[in-house]
Amino acid sequence: MVSMIRDEGRVLTQPDIPHAEAKMGKVAVIYTSPETVIEDYARLLDLADYQTALIPDIDTFLKVNISWQHYYPACSTAPWQIDGVTQKLRADGFDQLTAAHNGTVVVNPAEGREKNKHKLVEDRLGLDHITLDVPPVKWVPYKPTAKMLVLDDVYKDGLYIPEVFPGTNIVQLPTVKTHVFTTMTGAMKNAFGGLLHRYRHWTHSVIHETLVDLLQIQKEIHSGLFAVMDGTFAGDGPGPRAMRIHNKNVILASADQVAIDAVAAKMMGLDPMSIPMIRIAHEIGLGVGKPSEIEVVGDDIADVNWNFNGNESTLASRGQKLIYHGPLKPLEGALLRSPIAPWAYWASNVYHNKFWLPMVGRKRVNEALQSDWGQLFENYK
Repeated sequence: MVSMIRDEGRVLTQPDIPHAEAKMGKVAVIYTSPETVIEDYARLLDLADYQTALIPDIDTFLKVNISWQHYYPACSTAPWQIDGVTQKLRADGFDQLTAAHNGTVVVNPAEGREKNKHKLVEDRLGLDHITLDVPPVKWVPYKPTAKMLVLDDVYKDGLYIPEVFPGTNIVQLPTVKTHVFTTMTGAMKNAFGGLLHRYRHWTHSVIHETLVDLLQIQKEIHSGLFAVMDGTFAGDGPGPRAMRIHNKNVILASADQVAIDAVAAKMMGLDPMSIPMIRIAHEIGLGVGKPSEIEVVGDDIADVNWNFNGNESTLASRGQKLIYHGPLKPLEGALLRSPIAPWAYWASNVYHNKFWLPMVGRKRVNEALQSDWGQLFENYK
């Protein structure tokens, strides 16, 4: 584990941390099937030259996404995604693997790990796991070397990161889906749950700049950085929870967090450079966001356009946007950063769990479970 020094209450990474040298702007994309998905994940990682992005013989975290404690296809990391990536890494000698989960103010991580079959896979593989928001994981002060766009203003008392992260590899495990606040969500957004604590919702009004700041921090603290995205199920509409579910049979991988998000966005029919987090990260050199400058290897996706809608909202998200960007903006501090803030968590839970899921979502889930991928999930062991 990398050494750290403390200075005036801050934690600073030493400047001589070894980092893997990976080619930016290269994304591997292949089509897969329920019968071949584990082997296809192994082939995908090789196509993406993952071993140039990660350093062997150090701790490697697989950052699992749980966007809802209920199983909803495309919403959270797929069990075969954890399975395929873990088996491939172990086969290539990466033995110090840990699945990193996190909760939110509206998502129970233990319930989500169970219902999304993450626990089933991790237990079968003997894969260690941690939940970043709860003890024994400690969060320590951190002073980024790079100038932050917004995080220093949002968290005036300083930034904190998980103590276990500096000097490690991290593999982000997002899914292909749209999002009510960021148009699409992928590798860059997946760091949101790992590098910010439970008050991360404070950044929603400046979410795109926040994700760029978090990518800066990842590049500082992690020795290796990689992303593997699952689009076997993909989500369209007001993600990450109230989506329409599609079978798309595709998986992606890259050492470039910006490029993999740009390729996924383009496949969904979105203009990557119109999405602020991708555009800003591209412009300041954190990755490649212009599709014309990205090398895509594997299967031909040049003409793919799923015509997804990344600009839809739910009743809950429309209310939040009134607070973050609308006439209720002057009340943001009182409504979301004061002792009365739990009203917002309660409202979100009531809407999604008590109304939307039983009235709309359950039918969509049941229909998806009749597909080949749904049957794979149902019978996953």
